[in-house]
Amino acid sequence: MTPGDLRSGTEGGSASLDFSKASLARLSDALLGGHDNYEADREAMRRLLAIAPGARAMAKEHRDWLVRAVRFLAGKRGIDQFLDLGSGMPTAENTHEVAQRYNPDAQVVYVDNDPLVQVHGRALLEENYLTHVTGADLTRPAETLADDVVKEYLDFTRPVALILTSIIHHIDDYERAKSIVGEYVAALAPGSYLLLTHHFDPEEDSPRQELARLLETSFQGTGLGSVHRTREQIAGFFEGTDLLRPGLVYLHEWWPDGPRLHPLSELNFLTLGGVGRKP
Repeated sequence: MTPGDLRSGTEGGSASLDFSKASLARLSDALLGGHDNYEADREAMRRLLAIAPGARAMAKEHRDWLVRAVRFLAGKRGIDQFLDLGSGMPTAENTHEVAQRYNPDAQVVYVDNDPLVQVHGRALLEENYLTHVTGADLTRPAETLADDVVKEYLDFTRPVALILTSIIHHIDDYERAKSIVGEYVAALAPGSYLLLTHHFDPEEDSPRQELARLLETSFQGTGLGSVHRTREQIAGFFEGTDLLRPGLVYLHEWWPDGPRLHPLSELNFLTLGGVGRKP
């Protein structure tokens, strides 16, 4: 799902292909060192790195957080169903790879309306009968939940891990964003989990807040724009769930693996993440 579609509410399940404009999925792929991106995406990456040189490291930090959270749910909590919304371009340590490493029977459905993501995903997963890709519009929860692929492979009478990482901050209107997340959470069975990360507004006159504002204004109107929200606003997305320890925190603080090997950048303090369990 590209942020342009999220922000404009584009009709239909798939966005049109336009390689002259950067997409969120391909920008993320470029930051992670992938090859499924184009010059427009690489130009957007160069612009981002000029503003925030730690962007590559933060993309990796974000991926590592998702790996830890999925590993915990599949390996320790027995979750065997994962719905990854706005999943982006397939890259190293995808949700299905982690989940199925710790629970070989885990079913994973990826949802992304970027046609290129769908093509690459289906090619990659052609022989994996437990993992599937569909092009539903995640901003329309009722339609996404009624999608043929989602309905066929996920049983919503049992616990599901719902993944909304680095995607909801591309919806400008807070009440609309909160309503979308709430509709998905309402559809989950008790014992399900919500994994969510979001750009954070530190609410203080500091270089971090200046960087947040600069990122917002620099990419406004490009289809890559996002909004930084307060801790209270981000916590609102977890209504209907109980946050697991350590709560809503910087990604590097969420059960890190061993000592830190690389220095933190200001970007590390502009994203919060958490995992909530539906009682």
